Amino acid sequence: MTRERFTRSSSVPRLPACAALLASALLLAGCQTIGGGSAALIEDEELVRAASPTNIASLTDVIRRNPNDPQAYNMRGSVYGRAGRFPEALEDFNQAVRIDPKYTQAYANRALVYREMKRPDLALADFNRAIQLDANYSPAYVGRGIIYRMQGQPEQALRDFNKAIEIRQDDAQAFHNRGLVYQAQGLHKFAIDDFTTAIGLAISAPEPFHARGLSYLALNDYRRAIEDFDEALGRDKRSIEAWTSRGLAYERLGEKEKAAGSYARAMNINQGYQPAVAGFRRVGGQYGASYNLN
Repeated sequence: MTRERFTRSSSVPRLPACAALLASALLLAGCQTIGGGSAALIEDEELVRAASPTNIASLTDVIRRNPNDPQAYNMRGSVYGRAGRFPEALEDFNQAVRIDPKYTQAYANRALVYREMKRPDLALADFNRAIQLDANYSPAYVGRGIIYRMQGQPEQALRDFNKAIEIRQDDAQAFHNRGLVYQAQGLHKFAIDDFTTAIGLAISAPEPFHARGLSYLALNDYRRAIEDFDEALGRDKRSIEAWTSRGLAYERLGEKEKAAGSYARAMNINQGYQPAVAGFRRVGGQYGASYNLN
C-alpha cells in the first residue's frame, strides 16, 4: 500500500470499545507516516496483527451490531486496505459513503486504494471530493499531490504539498513529498531542508533518510550520503534501494570493497535488481566472496 495512513472522522459516532482500541492502535502505528507514493508506515508484524482474522472478525462483529455506522465500515476498509485486500476495502468504503455521503475520510481512504490499483483518475476524483467536503483536510492534499508528482505535474503537486503544510506544519508526508519534487527539479538544498524536517517529524521512517542521502549524493557529499543511507538501513535492513545507493556512494569514493558489499546485500534481497547487478559488476564484485561493509 501507499504509505499514508488511513483515517477516521471525529465527527461520526464513536466505535464500541474493542473496535475503538483497534482503531487507536492503527492510527498510532500510522502517526509517523511517509509516502513517496506508497498508506501507513508500519512494521510487517504490526500489519499482520492489524489485518489478522481476529481483528477483521471483531470489526465485522461491530458492523453486524451497527450496520448503519459509517465509521465501522471505514475502519474495516482501512484494515483491508493495509492488507492489500482492495476489493473488500472498496466495498467497505463504498458502503461508508452510501451511509454518509459527506464522510471525508472514507473518500480519501478509497482514493488511496484506487491509487494502489493504478486508477489515478478515480483516486483524483475521490481526493477532490474530500477536499470539496473539507477544504482543510490535509491528507487529501498530500494524496492528490502524490498523484500529481507521479504524473509529472510538479507545479500542481507543489501547490497541494504547500497547502497541506499550511494546514498542518507537522505533516511529515507533505514535507517528504515536497522534497521529492524539489529533488526531481535539481533543487537539492531545498530538498534537503524538507527531508530534514520530515526526519524530525517521523524519526523512525527510513524513506526521508534515503531521499536526503540521494540529494547529498547528487551534491557529491558522499560521506553525508552514506550516513543517511546507514540511517535508512538501520530502520529497514531490507531496503534494496538504500543498499544500492550506499554501494554507489562508496563506488564514487573509490572504496570498491564496501561498494561491492553493499551491492551484494541488495542482490541478496533481489538477485535480479539491475542497478545493484550493474554496480556490482562495475566495481569488480565476485560472486561468493565476502566483503567488509564497515
